[in-house]
Amino acid sequence: MKKLNGIRLKHRKNTENSQTIDFTLPAKVVIPMSMHMGVPCQPLVKVGDTVKVGQKIGDTDAPFSVPVHSGVSGKVTAVSDYRNAMGTVCKAVEIETDGEQAISDDVKPPVVTDKESFIKAVRESGSCGLGGAGFPTHIKLNPKTPIDTLVINAAECEPYITADYREMLECPDDIIGGINLIKKQLGIKNAKLAIEANKPEAIKNFTEMAKNDDTIDIITLPSSYPQGAEKVIIYNSTGRIVKEGELPSDEGVIVINVSTVAFIYRYMQTGMPLVTRRLTIDGNAVGEPKNVRAIIGTSFRELLDFCKTDIDSIKKLIGGGPMMGMSIPDMNMPVVKTSNALLAIKTYDERKTSNCIRCGRCVRVCPMGLMPAEIDKAYKIKNIAELKELKVMLCMNCGSCTYVCPANRKLAETNQLAKSLIPRK
Repeated sequence: MKKLNGIRLKHRKNTENSQTIDFTLPAKVVIPMSMHMGVPCQPLVKVGDTVKVGQKIGDTDAPFSVPVHSGVSGKVTAVSDYRNAMGTVCKAVEIETDGEQAISDDVKPPVVTDKESFIKAVRESGSCGLGGAGFPTHIKLNPKTPIDTLVINAAECEPYITADYREMLECPDDIIGGINLIKKQLGIKNAKLAIEANKPEAIKNFTEMAKNDDTIDIITLPSSYPQGAEKVIIYNSTGRIVKEGELPSDEGVIVINVSTVAFIYRYMQTGMPLVTRRLTIDGNAVGEPKNVRAIIGTSFRELLDFCKTDIDSIKKLIGGGPMMGMSIPDMNMPVVKTSNALLAIKTYDERKTSNCIRCGRCVRVCPMGLMPAEIDKAYKIKNIAELKELKVMLCMNCGSCTYVCPANRKLAETNQLAKSLIPRK
C-alpha cells in the first residue's frame, strides 16, 4: 500500500534508553482548569481548603470537557486567572503541598458494568489525549457510528520526544490490557498497534506479546514525519481515507494515543485519576536530558533545574516537539495534562525569508496533497472561495512545508491563519 507523503527528520531520540525518573514532590503546584480541548472547568475548591491526592478540584456540566484533579495533598493558597501558552485565560488552583501525599477517599476503582458506565468512568478519570492534542477521551470513545478498528498511535514521530516509547518499554502489560479493555467495552473487533520502525525493541516485544491474539496487529510504519498525525496513521495502517469534514469514526476507526490507553487501564485498576505526566526534557541547553514523571502543576523551571539546564542560555523553550510544539513564554508555567516534552534551546537558525522560487517542494511533501504556496497567495488577498477550493481545512499544521521551503517561508503558519478565515459550521 502506498504511504502518504512526509519528510525525513533527524530523530534525536537522546533519551530513548533513559528510564523514567519520578520527580520529587514540589513545594507548590499550579493547576490550570483548562488542560484539554473544550470547555474549561470551574474550581470546586476555594482558598484555605485542604485537598488530597486524586481529589476532584475542577469540573463543569459541559459535555465536551474533562474534570481536573489534584496530584498533591495540601492547602489551597490561591484561585486566580491563568494565561496559557495559547493566550487563553482560565482559572488556576495553587496548592501548597504538606508532604504527606494523603490519598482522597474518592480514589477507588470504578464499577464498570456496561459501555455507559465505562464511558462515565473514563470521563471521571480526567483523561484526554496524551499525544498532545488533549481531545477528551470519553468523547472519542463514544462515537455515533459503528467502529470496527481501534488504532493505537505509537508512532511518536517528532524528534527528541521519547515519552511514549518509554511507556511502551516500561508498561507494555498496561498497554495490552488497555487495548483489550477498550475493545471489550466498545465491541470493537480489531486493533492495530502502529509503531514507527525506529523503535525495534518495542516492535519485537509487542509482536511477541500479541502472537497468540489475532485481534491485535502490530503495524510497523516507516520512520517519517508526520507519521503520527491522525489521518496519516489511519491511512498508513488501514488504507482508509478520512475525507474533508469527516471524523475518523465516520470511517469506522478510533485512534487513541498509546500512553492514553495505558492510563485508562491503570485507572480502571486503581481509581487514581490523571495527576502525573511523563515528559522528555531535552535540547541543547539541557545538561542531562531525561524522561521525568512529574505531578501536574509542577513548574517547568524545577524540571529544567533537575536536568542541569543552563537556564541563562535558553533562547527558546518549546512545549512538545520542534515541529508542532508550542513556544513557552515563561518557564514558571506548569506541567499540564498534554505535556509530553520540554525542549530548552540555546542555539538555532533564524533564517531570513525570501520570495517563493516556485520549486514545488512544499507540494511534494504535504501528506494531504495540498498546495501551500497557492494557499499563501489566496490568503494574502483574503480569497475565501479560493481557500475552500484549495482544501485549506485539510491542513493538519504539521509544518512539513515550512521545513523544506528553501525560501524559509512560514507556510504552515499562513495555513493556520487562512483556516481562521473559513466560517465554521
